[in-house]
Amino acid sequence: MNDMSEKIVQLNEEVIKGQLKELVRGSVEETLNGLLEAEAEKLTQAGRYERNEQRQGYRSGHYNRNLMTTAGEVKLQVPRLKGVTFETAIIERYRRRESSVEEALMEMYLAGVSVRRVEDITKALWGCKVSSSTISERNKKAYEHIEQWRNLPLQCGKYPYEYVDGIYLKRNWGGEYENVAVLVAIAVNEDGYREVLGAAEGMKEDKESWKAFFQWLRSRRLNGVKLIVGDKCLGMLEAVGEVFPEAKYQRCVVHFYRNVFAAVPRAKIKNIALMLKAIHAQENKEAARKKAEAVAEELRDMKLKEASKKVSDSVEETLTYMDFPSEHWLKIRTNNVIERLNREIRRRTRVVSNFGNRPRSCCEVIIGSPIINRSNRFDSDHNTIAHPFKQ
Repeated sequence: MNDMSEKIVQLNEEVIKGQLKELVRGSVEETLNGLLEAEAEKLTQAGRYERNEQRQGYRSGHYNRNLMTTAGEVKLQVPRLKGVTFETAIIERYRRRESSVEEALMEMYLAGVSVRRVEDITKALWGCKVSSSTISERNKKAYEHIEQWRNLPLQCGKYPYEYVDGIYLKRNWGGEYENVAVLVAIAVNEDGYREVLGAAEGMKEDKESWKAFFQWLRSRRLNGVKLIVGDKCLGMLEAVGEVFPEAKYQRCVVHFYRNVFAAVPRAKIKNIALMLKAIHAQENKEAARKKAEAVAEELRDMKLKEASKKVSDSVEETLTYMDFPSEHWLKIRTNNVIERLNREIRRRTRVVSNFGNRPRSCCEVIIGSPIINRSNRFDSDHNTIAHPFKQ
């Protein structure tokens, strides 16, 4: 008897949920179709097959349309009318909703939400899971706008300071996965605001990739560049000399320190770091050079010949910032300005794992994100100076 009672009260919750959902969906479908019929009668001033003197138009069958609702996808039979235009508030309302759904899909994807997570969110919000293929198809609209944005002319005149860097992402090319470099540039305009100038794919950080990147920026009216800040990359340096011959190069001080640390025992890094920072704490370039010579000599005395050589050979290219206004030194001696952007790129692309073989596929998620089109005060941490290059 007890066994029978247990069997009687057992319920298949999934089946019941499915049946209830279908019941609700069917009810919504029936209600919407009923409203469409009522609107058609009001427009024609006559019911189906009814003839009277007030009749304004005639029916010509139906056409089917699928709509996504919170209850699931419903099939509508939209009346076709002759002699009068059938404009229904129901269709218009859901047309606006479809547009908002498309916008939400694009924003979620471009914000770094994984495709699987987007599917789950759409299921929770709208009662119907949007497939990954549908998400990709809808995002093609965003890609068109992104491409237009990439090629917009720069509007702020001269850009005295430019920061550049490259970040590697995986891309599927012909069925094989390979690393491709995404080259990124940020600049400071004459009004003292930072702007993300753009991002573009290069197969690697070689001279040709950097040259093409800089020429593309030039074609978008990038002018007045006086200083380019970046890590030491021979391809980039050669390209700078050809495309921006009037600009000086500043090697990122932080990357310079790390390069020296690679030749130093871990136990001595803290002490060496203080020695290197003392070089860039000097009040002028001549004093910094003398301090660098003393540091190199001290490193030789410590039996750190490789580290000493790195300081002697490379310190000069880390002192270029001293040729510019001293109130800007902290901002232009490192590439830290672009590091936040790089972190955001990694975060947003981590969920994508790899990119397809469409041209510029790596850049689409990056450029579509909000971080790529915002500008900030160059001196926002100090709120003191106007840009010295402003006319």
